Amino acid sequence: RIVSGSHDQTIRVWDLETGDVVLGPLKGHTSSVWSVAFSQDGKHIVSGSHDKTICVWDSETGDVILGPLEGHTSLVYSVAFSQDGKHIASGSSDHTICIWDSETGDVVLGPLEGHTSSVWSVAFSQDGKHIVSGSDDQTICV
Repeated sequence: RIVSGSHDQTIRVWDLETGDVVLGPLKGHTSSVWSVAFSQDGKHIVSGSHDKTICVWDSETGDVILGPLEGHTSLVYSVAFSQDGKHIASGSSDHTICIWDSETGDVVLGPLEGHTSSVWSVAFSQDGKHIVSGSDDQTICV
């Protein structure tokens, strides 16, 4: 399965072999969905949107189980789950990164500042101890 976000404010889960939509369209954002990611175990989907929010979805039922989460002051370009699924990283056009508790929705770290332009990409290291971000300012921060 793969997951996609769309300018029509929805999320869809697709079967790779058939090309069929197997879940969705999922509705919970009020603007374009810029980024989506599965948790490592495949049970959850996280999404980031132009509406400045993040949602966590059940990947089997399509229900929003957390959110919309507010913490950024501008659109969310990138989201990622940590390997253990306990945290979510988000990068935004507000130039910051937030780390969220994936069960409570609380911001546990951030907003982290270090970029001077939009944060387009975020990822956790394999051991979960570091976050890497890429920005429109042509830098990468660890």
